Amino acid sequence: MIGEHPYVRWAIEVIENYVRYKHVTEPHSDLPEELFNIKAGSFVTLHKKDGSLRGCIGTFMPVRENLAYEIRDNAIAAATRDPRFPPVQPKELEDIVVNVDILSPYEEVKSIEELDPKKYGIIVQKGWKRGLLLPDIDGVDTVEEQLRIAKLKAGIYDDNFEVFKFTVERYR
Repeated sequence: MIGEHPYVRWAIEVIENYVRYKHVTEPHSDLPEELFNIKAGSFVTLHKKDGSLRGCIGTFMPVRENLAYEIRDNAIAAATRDPRFPPVQPKELEDIVVNVDILSPYEEVKSIEELDPKKYGIIVQKGWKRGLLLPDIDGVDTVEEQLRIAKLKAGIYDDNFEVFKFTVERYR
């Protein structure tokens, strides 16, 4: 697995220990201090070296006590519980590239002119249905395409829904 940033190295450590040994790694003192002091939503995305998606799971707002646990749990889920893919196998680990996205708090969008698919991720919501799309995804170049995909993910098939935006800090 490939990764340079400390957040990415943490996600890789977690994934490798879980995929190889079914061991859930506890946060440790070698991790950056801020991982223990920040609460934020995060996404962990796995790609094959050819660029194709291999898994992506995350939280749009924090659900764990700090970012170390948020990244840990999302890393394990991205590798083993993304419903679009079978669980990652040990032989695949060397061919996976890991990204970690840390999400800002989201805010309501009053006009689609506020959106930019390269800068903002979006959440669409109608009742209990919700779909999220991270920013700066290959092939998603327009607000309309971003909204279309997020609505499909949510199962929203009309134009009566709420939109929220957020930014991410992306680590590779």
